Order: sequence, then C-alpha cells, then structure tokens
Amino acid sequence: MDTLTIKAKGISVTVDLTVGHLADMTVDIDGRRLKPLHRAPWIDEPRETLPPDLPAGTVRLSCDFLCAPFSRSDIEAAPLHGWPANSPWDVVGSEAIADGWRAVFRLRHKVMGATVDKILTLRDAHPFLYQEHVFSGGSGAISVAHHPMTAMKDGGRLAFSPKRLAATPDDPLEPDPARGRFLLAYPARSADLTRFPAADGGTLDLTGYRMDQSREDFVTLVEADHGGPGWTALARKAEADLVVVLKNPAELPVTMLWISNGGRDYAPWSGRHRGVLGIEDGRTALGHAASLGDNWLKREGVATAFALGEGGDVSFRHVIGALPISGGEPPRDIATTQGHMRLTAADGSEQKVPFDGDFLRIGRSVPA
Repeated sequence: MDTLTIKAKGISVTVDLTVGHLADMTVDIDGRRLKPLHRAPWIDEPRETLPPDLPAGTVRLSCDFLCAPFSRSDIEAAPLHGWPANSPWDVVGSEAIADGWRAVFRLRHKVMGATVDKILTLRDAHPFLYQEHVFSGGSGAISVAHHPMTAMKDGGRLAFSPKRLAATPDDPLEPDPARGRFLLAYPARSADLTRFPAADGGTLDLTGYRMDQSREDFVTLVEADHGGPGWTALARKAEADLVVVLKNPAELPVTMLWISNGGRDYAPWSGRHRGVLGIEDGRTALGHAASLGDNWLKREGVATAFALGEGGDVSFRHVIGALPISGGEPPRDIATTQGHMRLTAADGSEQKVPFDGDFLRIGRSVPA
C-alpha cells in the first residue's frame, strides 16, 4: 500500500495515497493508545477474492475520506462517492510547523474541472486531526461530505449538537430481504432523535448503538440554528473512549449516520461488517443530480452543494478526535474556545482538552 504517515506529539495519521482514504489514526493520551477509526475487514484480502465490480473506494474502505459528490456520480461519470474516494492523490508537501505537522495532498483527477487539495494538520498534544479540503477553479456545483467511520465491539451511546430534525430517504439501503435488512422506517422523519419511526411501527433511539440489532440503516440529521460548532460524540462502551467529530454547520449543514451492523449478506460485506457507524458530515442530498436539483433539504432551507469557479476557491473544514472516558456516557455539551475544547458531562462536570478554537471558522461567511 502506498501511504504517508504524519505525526505530532501524541497523535499520528496515515493516508492511503491510492484512494485518499485515511488508513490509520492513533491518539496516545493519558497512558492509553486510542484508535477511533474503522478499516473494512477485507482490506488485506487478495483483490481477486473480492467481487470484480467493486469501486476502488470500497475495496480500500477505511477510516475517513472525501466524497465529491456524495453517493451517485450522475452528472460527471465517476465511481460511488466520486474520484476523491476512488483514485490516487499525490503528496504536494509534508513538513513540520511550529507546533506540529502539516501535509498537503492533491487529487490527480479533477472534479467538475476543479483541482482538489487535502490539507491535514496535527498539533502537539491535541488529540484531533484537523482537515481542510479546497476546490480551485472548475464550473457548476459539487456536493461534498466527509465519511469517517468508527466501529464498536459492544455498542455505544451518542450525543449531538442541536438538530432540527432527522429523516430517512424514500428507500432503505437494503430493501431486498435476500440481501440484507433494515430497522428504520423509509421515508420517515422526527424532531425527537430518541423516538425515530421504525419499520415495525414502533420507534428506535438514534442515540443508542446496539450490537444485537442486525441492520443497514441511513438517516440524515439537519443542524439547528445554534451558533456553535456542529458535533457528534460517540462513547464506545468496550473501547472506553469518546470519538468526537466536529464541523462548521454553515459549511456542512447535515450529518448523515450510516448504521452498518451485519445488515448486508452479500460479498464483500457478508454479514461481517459489524458495529460500524459512519458519521458523515456533508453539504449534499443523495447523489450529485439530486443535490443540484430540487430536493427535500433545499425545501427546508438547507444548502446541498457548493458553487464552483465563481471568483475564488471553495473550502470546508472538519475535525476528528478521540479521548479516554469512563462511565460510557457522551457529554451533554461541547464548546470550543481559543486554545481548548470544553466537554460538559450530564452531571455538570467539565473536562478541557487542547483544541484549535479558530480552525472551524465558526461565525464566518461561507460561499454559497
């Protein structure tokens, strides 16, 4: 595998240059080594043992990657989730900075005529990966999303920044019972994340991940107007850690949850892709054409694409982190300020960790 690893004090990240996926992320903190992200179980298997029509991004499915567009590439021909998730990236630069390390990567393909750069920054003693993607030039518009994935051995509990609503698409990911199964109702919506409509007529709690529920589900959470960072915090039970994913809601207004717990029976999934949660922050509907046309999110006033080539670059930022916890519950609130992040527990106790509070550009204007 063609990779590059970058490091700062207490953290390292490896990039798979063949497809632009993160291949590993390791956080060393409080005497523990945390690995918050997931790699598909078939990655190290011989390519000839996998279905021949798999996109490269599925063959190398790992940790996090850029989707541009998200889902179907039905305007400009490309594999699922676009060329950024399925083709090589070159290293443009990788060097020490005053308090850590920064690396810049460039996608060999262009996307809607735009050059795409990936900028990864690690800071000493910060248990976070700071990512930025920049689209230069091009024309038309592009939908985008990050695709971080984590996995649990014994489930976990979720908390979120304020959301306006949660909604499933018209159709489930696996409608054919001979190939897979799902538990949520499609289509459905709810303002209460703890009582989302289920396929059996009852409700399911989106804030809990249970290992005894075999399923393949997909649900979109729309950010509420609250003025702070958008965040998802997953307390993994067996791993005794907290996976934290943050965004600027003005840039990436939706968070899509992919719940993949043995709910696909065909290769390469084969019922073995278990305990996986995708926390996919984006500016997108399902598919490139849907994102640019009329869609339910636009009718809710939510942007689903960036315009390209209108006098400047388009960029968006994203953060992934990991912290040790005890007790198995996610925080009640997360706030970011200059120099640190403050996590408030259900009992009101607070924890502070080093964090670049300016990175997400909260409150600054964003190109349409």
